[in-house]
Amino acid sequence: MDLELRGRRVIVTGGASNIGRAIVLGFAAEGARVMIADIDEPQARAVAAEGGGEVLVHRTDVTDWTSVQAMAAAATAQLGGVDVLVNGAGWTIDRLFLDKPRHEWEREIAIDLWGFINCTRAVLEGMVAQGSGRVVSIGSDAGRVGEWREAVYSGAKAGVIATSKAIAREVGRHGVTLNVVCPGFVPGLPETSGAESIWAGEQGAQFTPAVLERVARAYPLRRVGRPEDVVPAVLFLCSARAAYITGQTLSVSGGYTML
Repeated sequence: MDLELRGRRVIVTGGASNIGRAIVLGFAAEGARVMIADIDEPQARAVAAEGGGEVLVHRTDVTDWTSVQAMAAAATAQLGGVDVLVNGAGWTIDRLFLDKPRHEWEREIAIDLWGFINCTRAVLEGMVAQGSGRVVSIGSDAGRVGEWREAVYSGAKAGVIATSKAIAREVGRHGVTLNVVCPGFVPGLPETSGAESIWAGEQGAQFTPAVLERVARAYPLRRVGRPEDVVPAVLFLCSARAAYITGQTLSVSGGYTML
């Protein structure tokens, strides 16, 4: 199936690592014109070099409205507009709610929820004006069921799901769709995941091969996710073929939740 993504103007936040990196490479392979919006500029440039084609980089802090506005303006200037936004930036550290320091709560909300709100707002008027657009956000099955050791992260991702549905109702008449793709556990690889990955510091030390094997047994498909598992769903929902799909949440999680 031709997804008709060639030449589409795409922003991927968090595109320097893990799932975001795989999404950037997926769009590049389809001939899309991509801007990576990520705070880790050196790693984003490494991904851009991998992608071939037209992959641009703009250093962006999704938690900062001024930074996000500058990114959206740069995308408009350099790409000529924005057809697709993939909200891929995310961050968490697993810890019991009673053990979690407040600065971790605040960072999870700032990146996972406010980052989504900032970036969506920054591109939405342009999409409405041109009468078309796709916003696909990377949620989490934690936001659908509430996950142990991920209380605030679960709440932030639930907010992404609910807010996407609400905005989808408002802008559908303008040809703009919003959908959410919810991975399960996708650890990625240490050498390609970047500083904001789960492999950083204390969090990375938790996920030894033995731990990953135990986690995999909780999945009907008996393995944890890989970044490339998420890409086809994102590309499809960003394509012309998904023009009649909006306000939906799709789990790509090996059957972990089966919602």
